Amino acid sequence: MLTEREDAFRVLLLWQKDGSFIKESGLSPFAMELALGVCRRHLYLEYFVKSLTKKMPSREACVILEMGLFQMFFMDVPDYAAINASVELAKFANLGESTARLVNAVLRTARRQGEPTLPPQRVRRVSVENSVPEWLVRRWFDVYGGDHAEALAKATLERPTEWIRVNLQKTSAPVLAEKLGITGSSILYDRYIEVPRDVGVKLLLATPEFVNGLFSFQNPSAFEVVKLLDLKPGLKVWDACAAPGGKTALMAEMDGSLEILASDSSASRLEKMQDLMTRLGLTNIKTETIDLAAVPQAPVASRLSSEAKFDRILLDVPCSNMGVIARRPESVYRITPESINEIAELQFKILENASTALAPGGRLVYATCSPDPTETTRVIARFLKAHPEFVKVGEPVLPGLKDSRLDGFFAQALEYKK
Repeated sequence: MLTEREDAFRVLLLWQKDGSFIKESGLSPFAMELALGVCRRHLYLEYFVKSLTKKMPSREACVILEMGLFQMFFMDVPDYAAINASVELAKFANLGESTARLVNAVLRTARRQGEPTLPPQRVRRVSVENSVPEWLVRRWFDVYGGDHAEALAKATLERPTEWIRVNLQKTSAPVLAEKLGITGSSILYDRYIEVPRDVGVKLLLATPEFVNGLFSFQNPSAFEVVKLLDLKPGLKVWDACAAPGGKTALMAEMDGSLEILASDSSASRLEKMQDLMTRLGLTNIKTETIDLAAVPQAPVASRLSSEAKFDRILLDVPCSNMGVIARRPESVYRITPESINEIAELQFKILENASTALAPGGRLVYATCSPDPTETTRVIARFLKAHPEFVKVGEPVLPGLKDSRLDGFFAQALEYKK
């Protein structure tokens, strides 16, 4: 078991040093739960360590202490096992006998004293308790009010629900659920099956049903976004920020008569997308590398491989990931006020460029996995002010507000009235 803790230790150090994504590290289930848990609760665990030490130890020692505390207070690991493994991990990392003794003493004190008292001031308490940076909690308080902000912060600690999307061109949700042995699971929109907690994603990836393209992994919030496009047979559709391709595949599965162009700024990500479409047996999709942040507005339509303009455009823009922190816990530590403003400028530029390829009477859906107004309603308002030929269609969709199992997307449909 120490080897798994060693793996988690290495991954957490890499994450702290260069922001590496933990989920892409290929850890075992135990090591992944440990590494993601420490990342998700990092600010609280750091606060815990500070309450137990007069002087903060080295980064490596802090990571080991946070791992030990997480196992003791948030995992089904006996205290003695967590303490002994942490001491051995300090020795493995060649941190010296004094650090090993410190780890032992601090964790034994934690076992004796229990969890620390939280700060009395509300914003600070919510920040520490939920491991959300204080500036971001304060931002949420200002935008949403205290109770909603606190609920948002608490939601970042929840283990995200995993879903599979059924390829209805090949099977049905009830039939697939029976084949996979998950017949009691919730089914949404006749095509999404909730994955039970005791069924590992890795197990499902190894099934012949996955290999043969009967399903993919996708949160149902994607369906709520795609619904706004109001797709009809034979329409020409451009998925302009397509990689990794989940929404592209969903549209192709929904209607094989659609003419879909999927583009992205990354050629390598589009190549991986092609593998996905091949596995799913989808043939009505063409791909092209287009960087909408780089091209000037006028030539966008002429650069596209399909003729004329598009009836529908899906624009799932890069964002801060603020609505999916529970799924990508690293993102909460990457966000800064400055980065949000920079992202909003990028989003506006992409929206302006993509909109030039929409046919009159066509519909564009602007989507982002962040509910923050700077990245959503303000980008839309700025665009509509500059382009009065576009109008909003209905109200924005925020799937995560009506069902906590769904990701925190924002989506707004726009129509070109000229």
